[in-house]
Amino acid sequence: MSSSKKILYGLSAAALVAIAPPGFGQQRPDYGTPVTIEQAKKIAAGVIAECTSNKWNVAVSIVDTHGGLVYYERMENTQTASFGIAIDKARTAATYRRATRVFANVIAKSGPAVMTLPGVVASPGGLPIMVDGKVIGGVGVSGVTGDQDEQCAKAGLAAM
Repeated sequence: MSSSKKILYGLSAAALVAIAPPGFGQQRPDYGTPVTIEQAKKIAAGVIAECTSNKWNVAVSIVDTHGGLVYYERMENTQTASFGIAIDKARTAATYRRATRVFANVIAKSGPAVMTLPGVVASPGGLPIMVDGKVIGGVGVSGVTGDQDEQCAKAGLAAM
């Protein structure tokens, strides 16, 4: 990474901490053993079940602690843009160890400085996957509204 990018990222992170609402900058949980394919399939099944019951078409992705894709599934007739957005939401949740909704809230309250952080998706629907208080990956859902995406992601986590 070039020194100018390092400086930009450092300044962006400093700006984020300076404008962050209470709780945004608090200590995040440690990483645990990355999500397994079996866990990922259970999460995806929970997401798909919730979305099917609501007649919502979505894409769902599960990534490991480094943002590497572990599992991906999409429902028929899901909008094309959702394919990549679901993966990006999962990566944001896993690598930053927080829900993507947090970034949306920071932008709404404090402005767009957070958007200069690499790999941030500031739209609800990405959640960290937690086991024993540690982040083991992230789940991302895209295809309906952010609140509906997040509802389905939560259902997936509950199915794990």
